[in-house]
Amino acid sequence: MNDIAGQLKQRARELGFDDCRITSAATPEGAGRLRAWLQDGCHGEMGYLERNAHKRVDPQLVLPGARSIVTLATAYSAHGSRRAGTVESSSGGTEASGRIARYARYADYHDVLAQRLKSLTAFLDEAAAVESRSLWYVDTGPLLERELAQRAGLGFIGKHTNLISRRLGNWIFLSEIITAARLTPDDPETNHCGTCSRCIAACPTGAITEPFRLDSRLCVSYLTIELKGSIPEELRPAIGDRIYGCDDCLEACPWNRFARMGSQMKDSARADLDQPGLLKLLALDQPGFKALFKGTPLLRTKRRGVLRNVCVALGNVGDASALPALRAAAEDPEPLIAEHADWAITQIEKREAARD
Repeated sequence: MNDIAGQLKQRARELGFDDCRITSAATPEGAGRLRAWLQDGCHGEMGYLERNAHKRVDPQLVLPGARSIVTLATAYSAHGSRRAGTVESSSGGTEASGRIARYARYADYHDVLAQRLKSLTAFLDEAAAVESRSLWYVDTGPLLERELAQRAGLGFIGKHTNLISRRLGNWIFLSEIITAARLTPDDPETNHCGTCSRCIAACPTGAITEPFRLDSRLCVSYLTIELKGSIPEELRPAIGDRIYGCDDCLEACPWNRFARMGSQMKDSARADLDQPGLLKLLALDQPGFKALFKGTPLLRTKRRGVLRNVCVALGNVGDASALPALRAAAEDPEPLIAEHADWAITQIEKREAARD
């Protein structure tokens, strides 16, 4: 299958993937760490991780007869970070802006990568003439994708628990093909973090509790995306102006000096999401929310989740000009939005009183 592996990698490059490596379908070495992490409750409310953990530690339960796993990287960002700032408001003045994680400032990567990944899987099945169909996943399958990617040589897992490529930095999407074809595996990658701990120091909530271990319950990305209910009050100030995800640990990584924009994502950028005005977002009704975020990852968090985050951001960076909008939001029929709007009003009023 040596020739097929080479042909597959060539086809992956033609389709726009920035790297393609192969590993076996053997049990990942991180299986024990996953069990301990789940036992400690570090997954928070992400119950699906516990429900399908048995599959994540045994690829044969994902695809019986699997022999190989193809791992792929798609680079998605090389532009600078966005810090707290203001944008022009509808009234002609300025308003505080919010930050959205880089990966979400594009059309949904699941949709962008799916068709090309489907094409690559069909190419593999035809070339290898496998008896059972191969399966492809874009960040959705029950696989320990970072462990597999490291074993395939795609990159190494950093102390922030994300995959780092020495060629692409850590601004990469991962996807996989699990197949019955017996493909020649690539050499694994070794860790190259050394003594660096910039990502740990950069985390605003201390969610990286030790090197290579993340407590999701403290992570801003979890709090603003995966958590469905109320954000713990003690963590709200650390969220700052972030309204969807957090890039701080990723931005701190020195391997990003090799980061570049991949061809697959280049045409999917949403410039309007680079620095969105918080008051404009808070004014969105359900139709407006769906129209603005159609085809982006933010749509899955729903209006209630995103506007909850907007209220928290305004509570952290807003001024008295935000109070009328927040008072209106405090009357929103969605209790989650109303609760966080009340909190934001209190925070701004405290700052204004201290200033006076």
